[in-house]
Order: sequence, then structure tokens, then C-alpha cells
Amino acid sequence: MKFGNIFVIAIIFLTQSCSKARDSIKPKIGTVTESVYASGIIKADYQYTVFSTVSGVLQKISVVAGQYIKVGQLLFDIESEKAALNTENARLAYQLSEESSRYIKDKIAEMELKVQSARDRMTLDESIFNRNKKIRTLEGISEIDFEVIELAYKSSRLNYETTKKQLAQLRAQLDNEQRRNNVNLKLNQKFQNDYSVKSAFAGQLFDVLVKEGSLVTTQTPLAIIGKSNAFVLELEVDENDMVQVALGQKVLVTMDSYKAEVFDATVDKIYPIMDERSRTFKIEAHFKNPPKKLYPNLTAEANIIIRTKDNAITIPKSYLIDNEYVLVHKNERRKVKIGLTDYQKVEILEGLKKDETIYKPK
Repeated sequence: MKFGNIFVIAIIFLTQSCSKARDSIKPKIGTVTESVYASGIIKADYQYTVFSTVSGVLQKISVVAGQYIKVGQLLFDIESEKAALNTENARLAYQLSEESSRYIKDKIAEMELKVQSARDRMTLDESIFNRNKKIRTLEGISEIDFEVIELAYKSSRLNYETTKKQLAQLRAQLDNEQRRNNVNLKLNQKFQNDYSVKSAFAGQLFDVLVKEGSLVTTQTPLAIIGKSNAFVLELEVDENDMVQVALGQKVLVTMDSYKAEVFDATVDKIYPIMDERSRTFKIEAHFKNPPKKLYPNLTAEANIIIRTKDNAITIPKSYLIDNEYVLVHKNERRKVKIGLTDYQKVEILEGLKKDETIYKPK
């Protein structure tokens, strides 16, 4: 009798387990939303990494992480002794060129007098030549005498042109020498200024990435600066989903820092090139109502809403077999046509009515 009771209880338990394994539901009328998954990080607006345009030993750090930075504020000083010497040499060369320019200016003034004298002489010889040219037509002067007058005119004209060219060369020499030395001085001053690293934008200094005394190159990140009160979502979308993403689409954002909370954002920038390594596209979105506190590099996950449909017949995705079948009458497969899908539900377009019962596959 005792064993019989145990046998009956076992049968009841197995029967209940089997019925439990075959969960059943009826389709529901509701809203289904299709979305594209994306993941990424939070970045400050206008966030950028500071680099130096020169290499050298970092002598001084003039800022600390967390402080607010103005445009043009000094951040770092890199050893610039060699650059300072080059600038001093350029300054001396410029001063010497100023002194030599005075000598050239004197030569120019002297040459201007020569040009004036040559022009006067040419004008006089031209007048004599023209006058004797008329006399020659009247045969009032011999051929030899006329040729002497013509030669004198040609010679004075050539002398005038020559002195003009010499004057132009002296002026060009003065101008070129002054400009060359001035440009050289400015270049060296600019190069020396590059050893003082300054901020290109105003914002908050989020982090200092180097230490005094370390060797930095043009590839060494020095600091990270960005807006302290404005943040952007930088997301990566798989290449297979990218064709469905467009500007202005709604984005639902979740973060580990704010568990169980969902924040609305909007896609406002799409980078039109794929990262060949990750096979993803980068997009940017801004929060409509951002969380109270945000920090750069917080991780985020997002669903970009592609389209939404109301009054749709939906079933859980777990009840769909091979994306085209459902189970009716417990074990009968029926082909259905599906529409929109999300992570939990799928829309049924054809093959199933809202009052029919379907069974969860084993």
C-alpha cells in the first residue's frame, strides 16, 4: 500500500512536470518596436586629447586634473634650450640684416642719382638725335656725323636701362633680405612657443596623462580636455544594421551607472566610413534629459528605434521556430509570416489568429 501511494505520487509529479514544460499562450494585441543595437561610451562635448607638436623632456606641469581651462592657457612646458638658442641666433641675424640694410639703402640712394643722371643724359641725346635726323633729310649733316650722334643716343639709352635694372635689383635685395630674416625670426619664435603647450579650447581638464621629467614625443597623449556640462554618446553600430540608421532617430540608452533606468537620446551625427577592424560605424547621439551626473568614458548600451507599430498581433520570440513556424494543437507546426521584431516580441502578419493557442517549443 505504501509503495502504491509512492507510485501514484510519482505519476502525478511527472504529469505536472510535462504540462509545465509545455507552456501555452495566446497572441496579444500591442505595440512592437524594431530597433538596432549599439554600444559605446559617454564623451564630453568637444573632448580632445592634448598632444605636443615637438619632442623633449617635460619640465613643468602647470595644471591639475579637474580644474577649468581657458583658451590659450599654459598646460605644459617642455625643455626648449636649443629652440631658445636658435631664436636668439635668428634675432641676431635679423639685427645684422637691419644694419646691412642701411648700407644697401645708401647704395639705393646713390643708384637713384645715377638713374636720374642717366635719364637726363638720354633725354638730351634723344633731343639731339631727333633734331639731326631732320637735318639729315635735308642733307645738312654728313652720314658719319649723324652715326656718331645716333650711337651716343643709343649708348645713353642703354646706360639708363642698365642703371634702372641695377636700382631694381638693389631694392629687391633689400626687400628679400629683410623679409627672409624676419620670416626666419618668426619661425624660430613660433618653434620655441611650441615648447609651451597651451589649450586650444575652454573646458574642464579631465586627466593629466604624463609626469614631470618624462620624455614626450608628438605621439604622447598629455591630457584630456572637454566641456564639463555637456556630454555626447559615441556609439558603434554593426555594418549589417547601419543601413537602417538615420539622423533624428530616437535612442533608448541604458548604463551600468544608472541601473534599471532608461534615457532618451537622438541620433544627430553619423560618420560615413566603416572601421575596418571592428566592422562598425560610429554615430553620435545627445541626451534629451541627461542623468544628473555623467563622466567621460562611462559605458553605455543603446537601442536605436527604427520603427514602431501599434495594434499588432505579437507573440514572444521564444515561441517562434526557425523564424517561420509556431506550434498549435501541442505538436502541429504551422507556418506564419512575421513582421517587426524586437528583443522579446515578434509581430505575426499571417497564419495565426489572436484567439488561437500556441505552445512553447521543447
